[in-house]
Amino acid sequence: MYRKLLSTCLFLGLLFCVSAFATEKYTDAPDSLYLLSHGTNGLRFAWSTDKQNWHKVGNGDVFLKSDFGAWGSEKRMDDPYLIRGKGGQWEVIWSVNEHSLQFAQASSKDLIYWGPQSYPYVKKCKNVLKPVISFDRKTGIYTIVYMDAAHQYFRTTTRDFKAYTATQEVNATQYRTNTLQVKLAEDTVMGQVHRVSWEVVNALNKSHQLRQLKALRNAENTGQDPQRFKGLKPQSAKLVVQPQQAKTISNMLIGGFFEDINYAADGGLYAELIQNRDFEYHPRDKRFQDKNWNAKHSWSLKGKGANLTIDSVSPLHINNPHYAVLSAQQAGAALLNSGYDAIPLKAGDAYDFSIVLNFFGKAGVLMEVRLVSEKLGVLAKTTITPKGSGWQKYAAVLQPKVDAADAHLELQLLAGETAGIDMVSLFPQKTFKGRKNGLRADLAQVIADIHPKFVRFPGGCVAHGDGLDNIYNWKNSIGKLESRVPDRNLWGYHQSLGLGYFEYFQFCEDIGAAPIPVLAAGVPCQNSSTGGGGQQGGIPMEEMGAYIQDIIDLVEYANGGIDTKWGKKRAEAGHPAPFNLKYIGIGNEDLITELFRERFTMIYHALKKSHPEITVIGTVGPFFEGTDYVEGWKIATDLKVPMVDEHYYQSPGWFINNQNYYDSYDRNKSKVYLGEYAASVPGGNKTNLETALAEAIYLTGVERNADVVHMTSYAPLLAREGHTQWNPDLVYFNHLEVKPTVSYYVQQLYGQNAGDKYLPSILKLTSTAEEVIKRVSSSVVVDSETGDLIVKLVNILPVAVDLEIDLAGANTGTGKVMKTILAGKPSEREARPVVSELKDTSGRIALQPYSFTVLRYKKH
Repeated sequence: MYRKLLSTCLFLGLLFCVSAFATEKYTDAPDSLYLLSHGTNGLRFAWSTDKQNWHKVGNGDVFLKSDFGAWGSEKRMDDPYLIRGKGGQWEVIWSVNEHSLQFAQASSKDLIYWGPQSYPYVKKCKNVLKPVISFDRKTGIYTIVYMDAAHQYFRTTTRDFKAYTATQEVNATQYRTNTLQVKLAEDTVMGQVHRVSWEVVNALNKSHQLRQLKALRNAENTGQDPQRFKGLKPQSAKLVVQPQQAKTISNMLIGGFFEDINYAADGGLYAELIQNRDFEYHPRDKRFQDKNWNAKHSWSLKGKGANLTIDSVSPLHINNPHYAVLSAQQAGAALLNSGYDAIPLKAGDAYDFSIVLNFFGKAGVLMEVRLVSEKLGVLAKTTITPKGSGWQKYAAVLQPKVDAADAHLELQLLAGETAGIDMVSLFPQKTFKGRKNGLRADLAQVIADIHPKFVRFPGGCVAHGDGLDNIYNWKNSIGKLESRVPDRNLWGYHQSLGLGYFEYFQFCEDIGAAPIPVLAAGVPCQNSSTGGGGQQGGIPMEEMGAYIQDIIDLVEYANGGIDTKWGKKRAEAGHPAPFNLKYIGIGNEDLITELFRERFTMIYHALKKSHPEITVIGTVGPFFEGTDYVEGWKIATDLKVPMVDEHYYQSPGWFINNQNYYDSYDRNKSKVYLGEYAASVPGGNKTNLETALAEAIYLTGVERNADVVHMTSYAPLLAREGHTQWNPDLVYFNHLEVKPTVSYYVQQLYGQNAGDKYLPSILKLTSTAEEVIKRVSSSVVVDSETGDLIVKLVNILPVAVDLEIDLAGANTGTGKVMKTILAGKPSEREARPVVSELKDTSGRIALQPYSFTVLRYKKH
């Protein structure tokens, strides 16, 4: 498998321009010169013929960045030290920060493509500062010497950057550095000087220039159209379908990816209306950076003499150790919960309330439960009378008579007493499909309306978590609610895990989608801020057996008979029949290092042996190119992994210019799951009709290649307004409304008009200009289940296209033709599909400017 940069013609054209530019500029290039390597938040280069006058390579841009540590400023490259080692290969090491007992290392043959980074651990020091490396050509040994904050020096050696000798303390004389101070334009930098051929520098410059040209192409946007298409007349075009060349394609192309990001679960799809119902919010959820985030969050007191404390002396369950103690000196003291930005209520709807109380052996204590609106007063209420000692569960149905958008819950003691309170819950009875502990009906329905063939869960980064202790454990998400183990969310809030694996499997079954659980590949998120250097805190090898067994147990939970340990637990939860799990993803956007490879390989072989019927989906990093992409594909090819998960978030220009991305993929290698993608306008990552049309035109290419691209899912799926960590998202919502984006309707039109047979076609326009041609695209498929023929047409031009459609030989049936159009101004964010019956059967149709049109020829 090799990368697709641009279309073949475009790529060669750009390469020609770059080569011509480089040759023209440097016709008098010397045979050799000096190359300066230095680092300012990344590895950079400069060249000189005399060591006096230096010129920046690639305008001073970075050729290697550090992947160590958490997002943003934590990814540091301090004091990079570059040498040429075995076989002339370049080796660089650097310091990652002032506190880790690790340094970083990477290798390259050409200074352009860099292999996986490694972060070896060392001992006997306070930290690793200013490491230097040398190579003994006689012995083939690399020696790394570094200092620490106490100004002591240490040494370790290696032959292969995998196994290192024990760290030894050495004297300062063994710290030999070739680092020089160099005046570079307006800066003075520290680095190493190397004698190299001109071809080395020329290749670096050409690489940079090609990146710049690609970036320019990818930055294309509709704001440039008045100039780009000045004088362009409306186009005529003809689409000739070639049904005799039909090929079978995936019938699972469009799916959904649910990750608990942007409050997508608690406060979102999970229908629970009480926030922090179990008093388990903890300052660590927000890395101790929010003093108001604690077990009392979302709760407040009302009334004189009221007091609220949090206790853990006698918990309801060991996994739910905290509970509230409400004390009142007189009647009327109340504990209030605001829900998620208030509690919305519908007149006449029934709401299931439940609570677990401990009156500490005191008889006669009464509690009144109220739903109260600030504007409308008490909307519904009930009274609870103690029924026994210790923790007891109480339940009631509350039914307000009017709508309210600003309600809250009140738990009021009717006497001056004390009560222990835990697991406070308020659920609408009208959940999706009426499920207990179910899902918010309108949000679940908007997902179901895409007609997704699968749903991926629980991440994303949530799956592999922030450090080892935060890796998502599916076993913590099943069973009785009070026994589940809540956890901090990697995105900076709290997960109750009320929406766990059972609820996920049930939802997939309810909407006819295949479940695709994703589990960590034995490593946490590479951007982890806890537990050491990103994913390099991999699960210890002695614990990998137990971790792999957990994954195997998940298959048994989903598919095992009721006579198996985990199949029985599924049955006890209310689903004796298997959930028919067929896919499991292992890993998510990981750094593809030796540590990752080792653990992924163990998991893959174990799953293949124990459950050969399960299709394992691997990962090839977070980008469509680069080290992780290349190394991930190497692993997939070596192990013959049946499918890999590709991700990329790009500009509309990238999607327009890469419609043939999958055209030359090797059909004999792994299939592709495009698990995360989205187009967004730079500057706020906003979506509009322009981004949606870019995705639509890209999907015509994906559908054309759906023999190798098995599945796709836009990401992220859901985002709660006011609590959003990532943009763009497919569907926004608040506590009252669901707000699908224009991109949502593109996904829906593809999902509702999917096919399993692709009919190749030829589309010719009046214009032969590439800028025009690449903005009009089509895809023709057949849905074998209905027999319908479906034509998808995208026009991202500012002019209309008069299209003649030749379907000769294609079985269009005798039924009616339904036409759906999504069109408007490129900046429009409220564009919606318009459906009508196509009355003109002449075979001609006008494609509106900036539009996505779907024609469905009904078989009957």
